[in-house]
Amino acid sequence: MIGGLVKAVDPQSVAEREDIIAGDIITAVDGRSLNDVFDWLWHSDADEMEVLLIRDDIERTVHLARNEDEEWGIEFADMLFDDIRRCANSCAFCFMDQLPEGLRESLYLKDDDYRLSFYEGNFITLTNTTDADVDRIIEQHLSPLYVSFHAADPQVRERLLGKQQQRALEVFERLVKAGVELHVSIVLVPGINDGDVLDETLGFLAKHRPQVLTVGVVPVSYTKHTEEIAGKPPQSFNDEEAAAKVIKQVQSYQFESREETGETWAHLADEFYIYARAPFPTTEWYDGYAQYENGIGIVHNYVEDIRAHYEELIAAFGTLEDESEALTIVTGDLTTETMIGTLSAIRAGGKARLLPVKNRFFGGNVSVTGLLTGIDVVEAIRFDAEKLEKPTNYVIPWSIFNDDELTIDGYTPQRMAEDAGYTVLFVSDDAQGLLDAIQEVTS
Repeated sequence: MIGGLVKAVDPQSVAEREDIIAGDIITAVDGRSLNDVFDWLWHSDADEMEVLLIRDDIERTVHLARNEDEEWGIEFADMLFDDIRRCANSCAFCFMDQLPEGLRESLYLKDDDYRLSFYEGNFITLTNTTDADVDRIIEQHLSPLYVSFHAADPQVRERLLGKQQQRALEVFERLVKAGVELHVSIVLVPGINDGDVLDETLGFLAKHRPQVLTVGVVPVSYTKHTEEIAGKPPQSFNDEEAAAKVIKQVQSYQFESREETGETWAHLADEFYIYARAPFPTTEWYDGYAQYENGIGIVHNYVEDIRAHYEELIAAFGTLEDESEALTIVTGDLTTETMIGTLSAIRAGGKARLLPVKNRFFGGNVSVTGLLTGIDVVEAIRFDAEKLEKPTNYVIPWSIFNDDELTIDGYTPQRMAEDAGYTVLFVSDDAQGLLDAIQEVTS
């Protein structure tokens, strides 16, 4: 029987008064079963209700009543009461399928769960979304959702997503007609869904506004383990001409959208601007960074954060000795030039230096800082330190660790520091992180 495990009960709450305790499993509200927290929130939105729960394998019904604005006082152990919906597709560019063996088991979990899309902003394909799921999304207003779309042409979609792609289009149409809002992602693959196909896709999505809130276009990533993508040798938009062509193509939709609605709507991942050596858009152009976690606007936001703390950073770097090279900032290859410009602007020359780390673990075109592995960072520090004539402090961004403080290959901060054999500082990858690093070395 599906139900939610009670993790804790608030003191003096309705739940405590009615003897609900941690360890109880709540399975239904007013006869309606619970699959997740969203079901609980939807069905418990009343002043009185009957709750069915299980304790020590014994089922009982509890009547709950509350005053206006009073909470029930129940905290569940997990957001989902049943299993995560897994992805059943064979997407040609799936990054998880390109992972080597031997990593943490959780890294191989390919979720395709509309509930996590609503709650955490995970992109889903909609191929495993049932009619009952669609009805529930509409009824409970689980909006916005984040959808991996990639192409409007059914043949191209099948080439990229597999044979179940038609189901996703049907669900897409039902959702937008019902007023469910969507953020859409397009993983752009050279020779597959770029060029005329991209024009067709953007045109199709534009017809479904305002339900399609934003569209994010990101270049395909591939690793050294990738043999082909949709039947072609792996390639992306890493050269200046290819990236600039995409920028120019998408700009026509951006300009048209801003003229009509004041919003950019179609957004490009940071990599396009970096590879094309093109200026980043203004803050307003990002429409509130709606697809920030999709790699859209991260670099621009970092630069703006540095600007906001400009005077403070100038003063802080002024406390470091000239030519001390007191800080060595670890970064991925992708943002090397951005970081060089940043350090120059805040007068950190001779006081801070960069250590761009090549992602040998993944290879391919993977070059973002957040996907650096412990082994690559450690080896880069060791190699770099052997050449130095004076000591330095290696500054490592927390973004390479997950919430459990583990890198992709399982390094903890403690292990990284020990294996590196040199002084390392772990800071946030923003202006405050730089300030914290300076304070650490000067205190």
